[in-house]
Amino acid sequence: MPDRTVAPARIATASGPRAWLGQVLLYGLFALAIGVFSQWPPYRHLQPGQALIKLSFSHAGKPVGDCRPLSPQELARLPPNMREPTVCPRERSAVMVQVELGGVKVLERTVQPSGLSKDGTSAMYARLVVPAGEQHIAVRLSDDVRRRDAAWHRQATVHLVPGQVLVIDFNPGKGGITLQ
Repeated sequence: MPDRTVAPARIATASGPRAWLGQVLLYGLFALAIGVFSQWPPYRHLQPGQALIKLSFSHAGKPVGDCRPLSPQELARLPPNMREPTVCPRERSAVMVQVELGGVKVLERTVQPSGLSKDGTSAMYARLVVPAGEQHIAVRLSDDVRRRDAAWHRQATVHLVPGQVLVIDFNPGKGGITLQ
């Protein structure tokens, strides 16, 4: 028998003007759908006459206790490579935050430190929708479980325009509580 080689089958594809017209039509409909849904329905993050106050910070509280020296008996019980003369607690204090607007407490929260040993930072984020206009803000922050009086505090009177976002942050290097 003679050896016959069969040419591979070729899939018929339409490459005429109808195929091009179909692609243009489908791409046009896709672009139209994107255009419509990017403008509709309208999105308003705040109602007219409202402003937003955001409280956002990440801060490591003070250690929960003081370092203490180890006694000679405690040192003797430790392996030679672990004989540090003092021991310090790893755990950090929870951070307490209070926000008052016009003398009314609107937020009071305690944020626990992160980490398995509770030795990380305490991170907080909160949104407060307020009426636009003049607002008297008082913020207190305590980061030491041994002294629960507010170690950091800030009072200010701000004028918020409709749609404005005021950010309350905490940075000890910049003086503590900041309003931006």
